[in-house]
Amino acid sequence: MHAGDRVRVERGSQTYEGVLMPSTDRETAVVKLDGGYNVGVDRVDASVEVLESGVVDVDEAGAGEGAGEGEATTVDFDDDLPTVALVSTGGTIASTVDYRTGAVSPRVDAEDVLRAVPDLAGRANYRGRVVANILSENMTPAVWQDLARAVHEEIERGADGVVVMHGTDTMQYTAAALAFMLDTPVPVVLTGSQRSADRPSSDNVMNAVCAVEAAKSDVAEVLVCMHRDASDDRCSLHRGTRVRKNHTSRRGAFETVGREPLGHVDYAVDGETTVETRREHAVRGETDLALAPDLETDVHLVKFSPGTDGRFLAACEGAAGVVVEGTGLGHVSTDLLDPIADLVDDGTPVVMTSQCVEGRVCDRVYETGRDLLDAGVVEGRDLLPETARVKLMWALANAADVAETMRTPLAGEVTERSTPWS
Repeated sequence: MHAGDRVRVERGSQTYEGVLMPSTDRETAVVKLDGGYNVGVDRVDASVEVLESGVVDVDEAGAGEGAGEGEATTVDFDDDLPTVALVSTGGTIASTVDYRTGAVSPRVDAEDVLRAVPDLAGRANYRGRVVANILSENMTPAVWQDLARAVHEEIERGADGVVVMHGTDTMQYTAAALAFMLDTPVPVVLTGSQRSADRPSSDNVMNAVCAVEAAKSDVAEVLVCMHRDASDDRCSLHRGTRVRKNHTSRRGAFETVGREPLGHVDYAVDGETTVETRREHAVRGETDLALAPDLETDVHLVKFSPGTDGRFLAACEGAAGVVVEGTGLGHVSTDLLDPIADLVDDGTPVVMTSQCVEGRVCDRVYETGRDLLDAGVVEGRDLLPETARVKLMWALANAADVAETMRTPLAGEVTERSTPWS
């Protein structure tokens, strides 16, 4: 009896039939049922009958022995295939369920990822590397820096593309950070999954396959590759500085804001998975590899709402920088003009963005906006607020003229002119 065999497991009054899967321990039989769900059965007092051998090509050798943080693994190489580095920070895309404890455990080395997503086999050579093993809400700028260094090292070592496995909740922040810290001659693709691998509706297989295909493409930028919608036929490729998670749970949660996605990956289970681009992009090999990982972390993102008074800026006194998420064209109440001017006078750059999903900041239309400009506020143009915060962190650590850098497109985060689909 081996992983990949079709089996019938009986224990007490319960009978399960499906494909035997790798398990995190020898005491539990994990069976993938025909409906797509996995079930774990204690082997004690259970009978297992092999119905058909080798239905699925999986290998349970070393199951549960993932790499630790900072460690790297490889699988056998094929000289005819490109090399893709799989860099993990955590998340559910390659997680497995420990049916002894009921916990979801990440399996993050190269072999474990192939075991979790066998559809990746034969598409590339893989190197696996663990940067962190955290929930994405626990992501920090320090991990962004570690991740940028790791990606830089993998490209230096000859990776033809990099796939970063990441939790979805803060993926947009990490994508923006990598876009500013890295000049890359190859694709760097962030992906994750909204639903765990043991659910029939899981998006982990399609997202992982599409991300690897994107990492083999000629789009030499930092990208986010996730389900386009509820269907299982296409992933969108979003520029890392223009993407936002816009839904809490659906598979097509990520959207490019203010324009069309950079491209898409058409997924075919039994055919060729293809990558197509729709917009101008950096091309593989045109950019020299460079790393600028320094960040000023004392930067705040604050949101204005009606009735907010100056106390919400009190915590920002002495901060290195502040991004304000204002209303409409980039406004706050007149009561906040003096506190903002005081921040600027004390040497704190203040960047204005908008709560509106589409459009751009323009503080030259109304009186309040003109007063904000007189106070020294920097217009954020069409920067997404979260991208503005990350960019300001990077600009304060790397740029001589912070205000001009915030207004200047560096990684596709700013457009010169807004149109309905620019």
